[in-house]
Amino acid sequence: MFFPISGSHISPIYLVLIGFVIGVLGGFFGVGGSFIAGPALRIVGVDWNFTVGTDLAHIVGKSVVAVKQHRAFGNVDLKLGLIMAIGTIGGAEIGAQMIEMLKRAGNLNYVVSIVSIVVYVSISTFMVWESRKSLAMAKPNTKRDHSAFSNVTRAIHRIKLAPIIHLPESGVKISLWIILAVAFVGGLFSGFLGGGAGYIRMPSMVYILGVPTHLAVGTDLFEIIISASYGTFSHAVKGNVDILIALVMHTGAAIGAQIGAIATQYFAGPKIRLAFVPLPLIGAAIVIYTMMTGHKL
Repeated sequence: MFFPISGSHISPIYLVLIGFVIGVLGGFFGVGGSFIAGPALRIVGVDWNFTVGTDLAHIVGKSVVAVKQHRAFGNVDLKLGLIMAIGTIGGAEIGAQMIEMLKRAGNLNYVVSIVSIVVYVSISTFMVWESRKSLAMAKPNTKRDHSAFSNVTRAIHRIKLAPIIHLPESGVKISLWIILAVAFVGGLFSGFLGGGAGYIRMPSMVYILGVPTHLAVGTDLFEIIISASYGTFSHAVKGNVDILIALVMHTGAAIGAQIGAIATQYFAGPKIRLAFVPLPLIGAAIVIYTMMTGHKL
């Protein structure tokens, strides 16, 4: 099927299946799924600028479906999500401007590919160390969301930079500026690599803000609705969104998101984090394959 906006020929069945997989992963891990969606679109010949903008467009609807389910389970901190949206939007705009700068320089695909590989591998490496250590330290049959990084988290919480925000849903008291900094970095990667940057923000909410994993998953999805909507608009104005591709992907993602959200109720926090580890590595492998061979499916 030909998509005239991006000038791409892609099977709609392929897009629906990719959307479904991303929906399951997004509902389960609280991420937009750009570490899979970006490489999956790139490998079928979609340029990175359209990949970034289109991915943002498709995850908005998917996240709405997943958040509805997570809200029913009590896994959404609305106050935290609204605060983080402010920082994320600012970062997303800067990321989008960086994409425009690379488009003008003519080296967009190469630079974004290299950055995505470094980010994906770094996140997976850290999370496999932390989650395995957390599981080894946890008591058998405990439901406590233990983290091997908790000492660093407590040290961050001792930074009393006013104003201090109380988040009763998450059981956290922390400086507003730390929340905004985490959100800004996530937004920057969202605007630059596409998606909601949950692969940055969800781990950051657990390790830096100290939010329980299940709550971080639902809250990140809620925040993605706001920030990805803005990112979609920003990229659409710049001509980087193929809305037809996004709509086809969403037909699969809407179903997958509900399945993923329900599945979180059957796993402890460290196990969710450990299961997350291979996903960015898959994205990195696809990007490396595309760069080395120049092939597309």
